[in-house]
Amino acid sequence: MRWALIRVCLAVTGMVVVAFAVPLGLVVREMASDRAFANAERQAASLGPTLSITTDRKHLTQAVLSTEAGAAGRMAVHVPVSDGAPELEIGRVRVAHDRVDTVRALGHAAITDVPGGSAFLQPFALKSGEICIVEVYVPEAEGSRGVATAWLVLAGVGLALIVGSVVVADRLGVRLTQPAQRLAGAAQQLGKGRLGVRVVEDGPAELRQAAAAFNAMAGQVVQLLASERELAADLSHRLRTPLTVLRLNAASLGHGPAADQTRSAVEQLEREVDIIIRTAREAKPQTAGPTLDAGCDAAEVIRERMEFWAALAEDEGRAVGLAGADEPVPVPVPHGELVAALDALLGNVFQHTPEGTAFSLDVHRSRDAVIILLSDAGPGIPDPEAALARGNSGERDGSTGLGLDIVRRMAEATGGDVRIGRSVFGGAEIRVWIQLGTQQDEQAGRRDRRAARRRRRPSVTSG
Repeated sequence: MRWALIRVCLAVTGMVVVAFAVPLGLVVREMASDRAFANAERQAASLGPTLSITTDRKHLTQAVLSTEAGAAGRMAVHVPVSDGAPELEIGRVRVAHDRVDTVRALGHAAITDVPGGSAFLQPFALKSGEICIVEVYVPEAEGSRGVATAWLVLAGVGLALIVGSVVVADRLGVRLTQPAQRLAGAAQQLGKGRLGVRVVEDGPAELRQAAAAFNAMAGQVVQLLASERELAADLSHRLRTPLTVLRLNAASLGHGPAADQTRSAVEQLEREVDIIIRTAREAKPQTAGPTLDAGCDAAEVIRERMEFWAALAEDEGRAVGLAGADEPVPVPVPHGELVAALDALLGNVFQHTPEGTAFSLDVHRSRDAVIILLSDAGPGIPDPEAALARGNSGERDGSTGLGLDIVRRMAEATGGDVRIGRSVFGGAEIRVWIQLGTQQDEQAGRRDRRAARRRRRPSVTSG
């Protein structure tokens, strides 16, 4: 596009320069010629007063030499003689006698070609009634004086116009092509998997719109891929809940080929699920957490999950405690996200504590937050920061560290956090702080104020 634009501007400017410079050059040449012959006519006219008074050779010679052309040897006077003698010629004559006779017969000025230039012939009437011809020689160089300089100036101006148009076309082409090249390069980078590439929105309006559309598309691609990865990781992690049950049930099968094969298959399946989770989590970027306007009843979800895990806890002889889930506890977390987080918390208890270890789940509700507290009597968590870290280096089989990471992401999406400490049972205590949305608090406050106004409103009884 850039070179095509330059070629177009070059062709158009060249045609414009030719269309104006050639006629202008011809006009300049004609003006130089007219100027030379006008000067010759002026010098010929300067002899008119002398010819009207006398035709004496001496006086005419002095008059001719007093002019610029006569002093330069470019003027001659043809004076007819009445007695039939040859005409009197003063100065250097360059025009043939027949041409002089023709002009004398015509009675008006004329220009004729002579060797080395042209001659201007001007007739004058003498007092005797005869016609005298004054000849002024105009050299060829005189008729074209200044033409070459004018043509050079015109050529320079035309060349400057052409160069200027090429420079302007080049800059305009760069302004048009650079955004298009950046857009094409960004598309190639996006096609190679570099999802963070974006395009600067500059250039013409059409290219700015294309860049904005590309950036929006790239953002959508990133969000879609991130959502897909998060979904794959979360779904894979949710498989660990039934896998934990299978592993614990397989441990109670005793010994034998069938039992060993079952336990081996469960371990292999668990490793494969861990690989899927780790691979999906390591893929960047990560999407944002759940929105605050989607929520569920935390008490209902907690009762449901505790009922699910209670059967396995009874089989392993674990004492289970539950408190604070008797009344509705709305939280700004989607139902599925809270289910995944609770299964991750409870699954870690069954997976990382010995059988018979007691645990409890408490729910505390305040004005601006909901706290879910999981306490167990196990060995505890020696490195809380590592437990909350996303993924691991692959050194720990059967664990990716993503159970608590799912819980942490769910809590941080609401503005809360997750903390690990020592429980009253001597084991681990995991506190999940879920921040309540300000909109929910404002709605609750408005409900409280309306209820207070209704209580203060006086009752009306009929008389």
